[in-house]
Amino acid sequence: MKKFFGEFKEFIAQGNVLDLAVGVIIGGAFKTIVDALIENLINPLIALFGGTDVGLAVVLKGQTFDFGKFISAIINFIIIAFIIFLIVKSANKAKALSKKEEEEEAPTTKVCPFCKSEIDIEATKCPHCTADQPEEEAE
Repeated sequence: MKKFFGEFKEFIAQGNVLDLAVGVIIGGAFKTIVDALIENLINPLIALFGGTDVGLAVVLKGQTFDFGKFISAIINFIIIAFIIFLIVKSANKAKALSKKEEEEEAPTTKVCPFCKSEIDIEATKCPHCTADQPEEEAE
């Protein structure tokens, strides 16, 4: 039983589980902001053009089909998906820029072909085995 709880503790401590938990919490908080945007700004704008309340509902045999809420949910989803798309796109761009900067750095060391020690890129002799270094061919 100790091993089971140890594995569970290791699973919970992994970074991606914590990232997921933070994402769900922030997503829930963000949803309330988007709901407020729709209810307080978008629905009144739609009501201005429609001339009536946004509550597009049909009653059949005592059952209410509320199309207005469904349309609000679709608008809500599209807004959230668009903002998440922008966030992911900007994060990927930032990651690509940082990776590009890392690739542009020129190497400052090389490996001695004789003793496999790391030496300065401009060295003509290895300080470890004193072997002459072969000249690098131009690419």
